[in-house]
Amino acid sequence: MGIYSFGDFELNEDSRALRLAGSEIEAQPLVFDFLAILLRHQDRAMSKDELLETLWPGVTVTEASLQRVASLARGILRQGGMEAALRNLPRFGYRICLDQPSISERRPADAGGKPSSLGSSILSARAAVAGRKWHEAAASFAKADAADELLTPDLEEWGLALECMGRPAEAIPLLARAVTAYGVAGERLRAASPAITLARIHLERGELAVAKGWHKRAAQLIDTASDSREHGLWCWMGARIMGAEAEPEQALALAEQAFAVGRHLDDPVVESLGLIYRGFFKLCLGETKAGQEDQDLAAALGLSSDVDPIVGGILYCNILWACRNFGDWSRANQWTLGYEDWCRGHGLEDLSGSCRLHRAEVLGVHGTLKEAEALVRAALDQLALDAPWATGDALRVLGDIHLAAGEFTEAETAYRASHAAGWDPQPGLALLQLEQGQAEAAFSALERSLVGNGWPTLQRRGMVLATLAKVAARTNRRERAKEVIAELETQPQRWPMASVQALTAEAKAELFMLEERFAEAARELQIACSRWNEVGSPINVADARLSLAALLIKIGDRSGAELELGTALAAAKKVDSSRLMRRCEKLKDLIVGAQALTVGGA
Repeated sequence: MGIYSFGDFELNEDSRALRLAGSEIEAQPLVFDFLAILLRHQDRAMSKDELLETLWPGVTVTEASLQRVASLARGILRQGGMEAALRNLPRFGYRICLDQPSISERRPADAGGKPSSLGSSILSARAAVAGRKWHEAAASFAKADAADELLTPDLEEWGLALECMGRPAEAIPLLARAVTAYGVAGERLRAASPAITLARIHLERGELAVAKGWHKRAAQLIDTASDSREHGLWCWMGARIMGAEAEPEQALALAEQAFAVGRHLDDPVVESLGLIYRGFFKLCLGETKAGQEDQDLAAALGLSSDVDPIVGGILYCNILWACRNFGDWSRANQWTLGYEDWCRGHGLEDLSGSCRLHRAEVLGVHGTLKEAEALVRAALDQLALDAPWATGDALRVLGDIHLAAGEFTEAETAYRASHAAGWDPQPGLALLQLEQGQAEAAFSALERSLVGNGWPTLQRRGMVLATLAKVAARTNRRERAKEVIAELETQPQRWPMASVQALTAEAKAELFMLEERFAEAARELQIACSRWNEVGSPINVADARLSLAALLIKIGDRSGAELELGTALAAAKKVDSSRLMRRCEKLKDLIVGAQALTVGGA
């Protein structure tokens, strides 16, 4: 047992106290023991097995538990600018290195940095970051900057705080300063990390050329260090850039490289980011099951490793974009609820624009239309700050919500705005055109929507194809409808989602009705009802039931039609959709007319 002083820290094993600049700070018992063990054996590296056996004697735990303890310890060390002292030795274990000058002692020439004192702004800022108090951290960093207390790593932490507050644009000059400061100090590899972060922020702002510039700058800084964490992050960022340039095969290859680097280094952040995008681009290229498995594993890996809120948000959002594009609503709902809880647990009081957008679309599908509309409008405001590239998608979702509610003028306005923002508003716009009697325009628009190699086009292909089959049948293009249905049904492993299966069933019903095969059409509509029930979409269930009711009237099954109509009417009232109500009223009139004919004939 002993007392260890390092930097501004003091760890006393006898009193089990950890102090920073003379003030005691809180550390979980396992985190305290982890630091104490490494300090006691600072002359050598400790293997994972040694640490596991010492920290959890007689208990079987996974390496993920050790990774979490190490992550929490690094967070504590960060408060004193000493996080670099804790070294992760890939495939072996950990070591605390105090024999070389720490970052707090190697002050880059332009970083200034007066000695930290008890109660100083910089210590308050670091403590706020560790406690995920982002607003407090940003304010304290600003004061520390004015007092010339910042070290270069603090610039990155300040940028993180601003991003967590939904103000990434304000992080850009700080990260640029960090790149410069690391470069002046001769730490080129470390300079690559903020350069990559700058590439990400600019990409998410829709500034692809600037993102590519910072990505190339990072490549220069990394140079030949291909086994470094920075190289893994560079590959991951390259995958995103290739995706933005509609090169999914190259994007997949880079994501695979990022995953391999992270795996080799035993770095859960790089590994999970590479894996999440490997899954994302597998989904684009038709490897649906493998892509979903990659994404789910990536989220579990990253979120069990105490990643920062930005990385966690990337993992969650990536899955949710894919779920929404594929119409995988059950999975989307599970991940959206988990994401909301995770955001609140990481100090993100105001949900990001992407999070609001994901939740809004799920709520719209589930029939909570007013709440969904309010949420997507809030998302539009936030997206303007943190992800303006997604504005077009948010407007598409807004159009879908108005369409479901029967507000056709508002839906058309939103779809046109989505298109103007560079997004494809299909298949919602085509469905609106069907409602407006513009079936030919709907068919042409859907055919155009299948052209291209961008990730939204590739991922939404199943939903667009299924809608196209329905519209092709409605416009009497029987061969095209059969061709599209065959593409969907001969690749069930590519589109196993209930929503795609429901739309395909509706398309087949349209075809069968053209051929007067009414019993088979009724069967397909019943399948559609069942699949939409699996999704949990009362609006789509009601639509399918009303189509079935109209068919039953046609074949003389009035009691069956009344049953379907009654269920659909209850749903229409519950979701408050004037469109569904209008359909219900028309069918009521048809049933009354059919009853009158029956009575008259009698």
